[in-house]
Amino acid sequence: MSATSAPFGLRPAFHPSGLDRAQALAGGIASGYATAILKGQPVKYSTAAVLSGSQGTIVPVSATSDSWSGAFDGVEWTDTTGRRRVSNNWPASTTGTQIVAYFYNDNNIVYEIQADGSMAQTTIGNEYNFTNLTAGSTTTGLSQCTLGASTAQGNTGQGQMRVVDLAPYADNAWGDSYTVVRVVNSQSQFFGSVTAIA
Repeated sequence: MSATSAPFGLRPAFHPSGLDRAQALAGGIASGYATAILKGQPVKYSTAAVLSGSQGTIVPVSATSDSWSGAFDGVEWTDTTGRRRVSNNWPASTTGTQIVAYFYNDNNIVYEIQADGSMAQTTIGNEYNFTNLTAGSTTTGLSQCTLGASTAQGNTGQGQMRVVDLAPYADNAWGDSYTVVRVVNSQSQFFGSVTAIA
């Protein structure tokens, strides 16, 4: 698997408490929001001006300088015909009411993500940024965002995520072409930036 590039975005692996539940945020996406949000895509709370009507909603992370709150898990809403819809992704420009967005946002969740290159065991503790943030399929609804293997921040830099382990699969090993690693959020909107360990 990790010899082939097959990214899946951010996938919750576990939480130290054993609970890795997604939050249900009522009104979590603005009706008509024009950007698709894919399952496994990193998201953040909107910081747009109050008058824009989007503050308090979630939006996809769009830059490597962005803090983030978690990973998108799906959405449900009532469409213009009155039918309740459930989807693993937000289709761009959808109009609806009673929109409930689901996303993982606990800063202690450990995620799995595929790197866009090879990762060695010595990368544990280093921080990295996302790459391919908007990549994915609106057909399957799945994100294909990756960890940027060449974006290491060193011992004093600030990255969006910190590598904590290798994903323990039989077909995944340190040094593989597209290593799948476990990471935690190191640039959280809730808890502030945490620099890499020295």
